[in-house]
Amino acid sequence: MKLQTTDSSVNPADETILVGGLALRFLLTGADSSGSIAAFEMTVPGGKRLPAPAHSHDHFEETIYGLSGILTLILDGKEVEVGPGQAVCIPRGAVHRFNNNTEQDAKTLCVITPAVLGPQYFREMANLLRAADVGPPDPATVLEIMLRYGLKPAMQPA
Repeated sequence: MKLQTTDSSVNPADETILVGGLALRFLLTGADSSGSIAAFEMTVPGGKRLPAPAHSHDHFEETIYGLSGILTLILDGKEVEVGPGQAVCIPRGAVHRFNNNTEQDAKTLCVITPAVLGPQYFREMANLLRAADVGPPDPATVLEIMLRYGLKPAMQPA
């Protein structure tokens, strides 16, 4: 798996990436950590769900730590709520997605180990959603971007 790095001219902590209503701010990227860890804050507005389909990834773990609000993960078909001070590790190969089923915004710290995924994936998805303007983005393009960054869409929704 090729390590995705960020553009060195952009300090990731100074950039907020908006993807389908979600706000992401990278604190560490693979370039900052010799590829060992990427970490970002993610804010999910009340009533929002992940704009990408349920998916898995074989090349990294993802750990989600709750900062505020409650995020509901669907992890291998089971609901797991993550609130302030709680954490869940999404192991390699586990099919997952998330929703904010409350009216309150949920804020989490997401940690990717190793740092295979970085801000560029989210920038590309944000650009694709903006380009679609009205209506959903082209599913083939969503699939191509996800696969390029090591995310495998689930065959059935989780």
